[in-house]
Amino acid sequence: MIALLLSAAAAFLVSVAGTPFLIRVLRARGIGQQIRDDGPFEHPHLAKAGTPTMGGIAVVAATLIGYVVAHIRTEQIKFARTGMTMILLIVGLAIVGFVDDYLGVRKGRNLGLRKRGKTAGQLLVGTGFVLLALYYVDTSTHLSFTRLLDLDLGTWIWAVWAVLIVTGSSNAVNITDGMDGLAAGAATLVFAAFVIVTFWQFRHPDVYGTVTMNGNAPPGFAANALDLAVVAAALMGACAGFLWWNAAPARVFMGDTGSLALGGAMAGLALLSNTDLLLPIFGGLFVIETVSVIAQIVAFRGFHRRVLRMAPVHHHFEVGGWPEFTVIVRFWLVAGLFVAFGLGLFYADFIRIPGVIE
Repeated sequence: MIALLLSAAAAFLVSVAGTPFLIRVLRARGIGQQIRDDGPFEHPHLAKAGTPTMGGIAVVAATLIGYVVAHIRTEQIKFARTGMTMILLIVGLAIVGFVDDYLGVRKGRNLGLRKRGKTAGQLLVGTGFVLLALYYVDTSTHLSFTRLLDLDLGTWIWAVWAVLIVTGSSNAVNITDGMDGLAAGAATLVFAAFVIVTFWQFRHPDVYGTVTMNGNAPPGFAANALDLAVVAAALMGACAGFLWWNAAPARVFMGDTGSLALGGAMAGLALLSNTDLLLPIFGGLFVIETVSVIAQIVAFRGFHRRVLRMAPVHHHFEVGGWPEFTVIVRFWLVAGLFVAFGLGLFYADFIRIPGVIE
């Protein structure tokens, strides 16, 4: 527990204190956000032009520092393969996002990498993560909800599934990051949920059984779950600290540097903790945002009609007259409800087990 508190606190403080310094550097270099050509041009969106972007650098840096501090200050916890794999995933996707942000600023438009280039970068990082997960961490290839589902996908199918989850999750957070603090606030809640899940797995290894002689892990089993909890705590603290400066009116945007890293981190935590099917529940808000974009595209291209005034769905309500802050807070509430529901399902799997819940 001390390691989790240290990780979250260190990441929060670094994010809160370091983001203003990053803002000054970004302003000095003229790295500001470009407003979408098809965006809602009513106030305050026009006023946001030029706001520093790439703030995700602070989030990623704070996460790394929080993770390291927890290990240095706590002798009982050691650097584990699960945590190191997560860190590499976060940094890898942050680099892809950084390139996208940098090219967007350099071109002077809200366009960075082409879709193919961005997707290729995500697939490359996702594939690297999958190889580490399978052959370095020995992650279970079971498709698992908590412990309720025992479906072994096999190495190859699980590998494809995992890459798709990483890519889809990183894109989902990227889509949601369209209002001040919306993605950062929702991500804080999701990472808090993963802190609880992974710490529970660490505290109750007997519930899952042990890895078999042939190396196969049982459903719901997470190797070195405590290190995953430390990473999740660092991410939670970093997002909360960044929200201090990213909340409306935002002084800085996380950009793709942050959104891709955070989305990939959610996927990585779910895959390595073997709670794959809990991810779309914890991240229900991100799922809704993504589905809204898909529905808009399908309706417009297939039927020449719009199902929303504007996609993603947060802009639909904004264009409909809701103040931006109202949309953000209500969407945070929705995100919190999804997280609470997911934790309820996770907890319900254990209350029926004699000796686990006294």
